[in-house]
Amino acid sequence: MSDSLCRREFLRWAGWSAGAAALGFSRVAQASAAPQATPNIVYILADDLGYGDLGCYNAASKIPTPNLDRLAKEGIRFTDAHAPDAVCTPTRYGLLTGRYCFRSRLKAGVLPPWGPPLIERTRLTVPALLRRHGYTTAGLGKWHLGWTWPTRDGQPPRSTDGLGNVDFTRPIADGPTTLGFDSYFGVDLPNYPPYCFIENDRTVGIPSLAAPMERGGFNRPGPMVPGWKLVEILPELTRRAVGYIEQSAKTHPEKSFFLYLALTAPHYPVVPAPQFQGRSQAGEYGDFVVQVDDTVGQVLAALSRTHLTDKTLVIFTSDNGPECVEIDPGAYERVKLYGHRSMDGLRGVKRDAWEGGHRVPFLARWPGQIPAGAMSDEIICHVDLMATCAALLGITLPPDAGVDSYNILPALQGQKLPHPIREATILHSGNGKFVLRQGPWVLIDARTGDGNGKRGEPDWLKQERGYTANTAPGELYDLREDLPQRTNLYAQKPEIVARLKALLEKYKAEGRSTPGPVQPPPSPNARATSISDEK
Repeated sequence: MSDSLCRREFLRWAGWSAGAAALGFSRVAQASAAPQATPNIVYILADDLGYGDLGCYNAASKIPTPNLDRLAKEGIRFTDAHAPDAVCTPTRYGLLTGRYCFRSRLKAGVLPPWGPPLIERTRLTVPALLRRHGYTTAGLGKWHLGWTWPTRDGQPPRSTDGLGNVDFTRPIADGPTTLGFDSYFGVDLPNYPPYCFIENDRTVGIPSLAAPMERGGFNRPGPMVPGWKLVEILPELTRRAVGYIEQSAKTHPEKSFFLYLALTAPHYPVVPAPQFQGRSQAGEYGDFVVQVDDTVGQVLAALSRTHLTDKTLVIFTSDNGPECVEIDPGAYERVKLYGHRSMDGLRGVKRDAWEGGHRVPFLARWPGQIPAGAMSDEIICHVDLMATCAALLGITLPPDAGVDSYNILPALQGQKLPHPIREATILHSGNGKFVLRQGPWVLIDARTGDGNGKRGEPDWLKQERGYTANTAPGELYDLREDLPQRTNLYAQKPEIVARLKALLEKYKAEGRSTPGPVQPPPSPNARATSISDEK
C-alpha cells in the first residue's frame, strides 16, 4: 500500500466518530433500515471450526458443506468476522453480554471443570434483553460459562477422586435459566464432567460412575451417568433444536423466539456419528464437520416446514479458530495428511493472536431483509449481537449494557456504508495477549514468538510461508497487503504502533469501546484469574 493510500485509509478511520454518530451506527439502526417486525433469531455457534473448513470460504476444502454453502447463497457471507477471543469461554461471554471478557475476572484461558459462574448476575444478556421485549428464549448445547454447583460437604466442587463431592440431587444455581433463557438443555462441554446432559437447572439422571480416562474422549476425571456416549451428544442437540422450532410454531406462532444453539462440534472429542464417517476427505475431523453441516441443514428444514424461513434471522459462526492439539491429527497435521487447510491461508490456529485464531466464518440469512448471495468485508465481532438485537427491537441500550457492542444491522442488510461500523476491535489470544484491529492494520501488543497456544507453528509451515523470527516487542501487520502476516512492520511504522496502542489503552481504561459514559473499574475484590485452557 502506498503512503498516500495509507494516509487516505487513516483519514477514513480518523473520521469515524463523527460519521458514525451522524449515521447512528453505534447503538441503534437508522430508522429507514429498521425492519417492520422483529424476527425469530437462530444463532448457531460451532466449536473450533476453522475459516477454511467451509466450501463457501475455501474452494479447496476437502469437506463437503452443502447446507452451509446454501446458507451463504441465500444470505450474506462475511469475510472479516471475528470471535472476540481465540478460545471458548471468553468468546461465549462476549457474545451473550456484548462486553469483552477481559473486563471480567477471566483474564486468560477458559473456565476449568466445576468453574463458578462468569457472567455477573446483574449484567444484561442478549436473551434477557430479548425476553424483556416479548421473545421466548432457549439455550441448547455447550455452556462453559460456569454454574454454582451444590456440594454434599459445603466445600468447593471437585472430582479428583473420580466421583467427587457434587450433590446431583439438588438444583444447579446461576446457569442459563438465571441469565435470560426460558429453557436450557445441553452440556458444560463434552470433555468436562459431569458427563451427562443438563436440563434447565438439573442433571438428566444422576452421574454415579467414574468416567474412564481415555484418549479421544473423557480426558478430565469426573462422574458420568450410566450409559453415557459422547457420540450421541450432537444428534440429541439437533433433535432438540428441530423440536423447539416446531413446538414454537405450533404453540405460540405470534411470539418471536431466540434460539442459541451452541454446538459441541467439531471440538474434541472428535466423534462423528456412524452415518457421517468417511463422508469427507479430511479424516474424522472432516466427517465431524460434515455432521455439523447436517445439523444446520436440519434446522433450516425445520424452519421451512413450519413456514418460518422468511420470519427468521439465522446466523452461523464459530467460537474461535481450528484446534491444533488434543485431536489427532490437528489442524497442522491435516495439511500434511489430507491437503486440507482448516485455517485456509490465515496464520495461526485456536489460541493464537494471529488471524487464524479468531477470524471465523460468519453467515447470515433473513429473506427480504438480507440480500441473497451478498458478501461483506465489514469488520464485525461476536460482541455485536447485543447492539444488533437492540436495533431490531428499535430501542437504545442502557449505558452500562453491551459496552463493546456495535449494531451491524446495516451491514447485514447489505447497505453500502460511507464509514466503518466499528471504530476498532479488540481481539484476544488464549493466553491473554491483546490485539487491536483498525482498518487494514492489526497490532499484536506483545511479542508472540512462535505462537500463543500450546504448540508453535511447525517448521515446514514457517519455511513454506517465509515467516521469520520476531525480535520486536510486538507485531504490526497491514492485512490489505499481507493477510498471511509474514512481514512484521512494528519497527518500520512507529507512528501507527503508537496510535493503535493509545486507542487500545483508552478502551481498557474507559471500560468500553463504544460511545458512552466511562464504566467504573472492576471491584478491587474481583479476582484476576488466569485459568488453564481446555485439555
